[in-house]
Amino acid sequence: MGCVGSKTKTVKQSLGNEDPVVLAAETEFTASEVEALYELFKKLSSAVFNDGQIHKEEFQLALFRNSQKENLFADRVFDLFDIKRNGVIEFGEFVRSLSVFHPNASNEDKIAFAFKLYDLRQTGYIEREEVKQMVIALLNESDMNLSDEVIEMILDKTFAEADTNGDGKIDPEEWRDFVMHNPSLMKNMTLPYLKDITTAFPSFVFRSEVDDAAS
Repeated sequence: MGCVGSKTKTVKQSLGNEDPVVLAAETEFTASEVEALYELFKKLSSAVFNDGQIHKEEFQLALFRNSQKENLFADRVFDLFDIKRNGVIEFGEFVRSLSVFHPNASNEDKIAFAFKLYDLRQTGYIEREEVKQMVIALLNESDMNLSDEVIEMILDKTFAEADTNGDGKIDPEEWRDFVMHNPSLMKNMTLPYLKDITTAFPSFVFRSEVDDAAS
């Protein structure tokens, strides 16, 4: 019994004080996938500071291969991963946050995560200016240039369809209905293969509308 306990304790300590069995039970990942994610986490968390935590600079390096690049998109994703709001991403937060992108994660969870991404001011609503800021950030990330006129057209189209009660903002229920009628908006909320996580994080929603406008 003592040997088994020691082995479990060693595994837990080696995974940033997290038990892979517990993380597997709380997420869509298997215990072996959790262990594989830890190898990725170690790589990301040692890119700049090597202290067992992912700092914003390291997160930006993972997304853009540039730790100095300022991007609202990266900031928002980092903030959502930083569940404890202490300025760093710990391994448990990393796994629990990535779980929403698992193919087996529910659409409701994916929709809710995307809503929080755009609710910049955390008011419980998505406002036009918030969507505009995120669209511009995604364009910058993609090195795409659209005129202000085209961006405003994207916003007009989005709010005409999503803001069904006409109050100038999108509430969670409107957002859910909008996404359900436009499933392509959520196509980047799933990472089909674990190896995808090692290359880039998804660009979430509205990418398809931006791409269509640019083509």
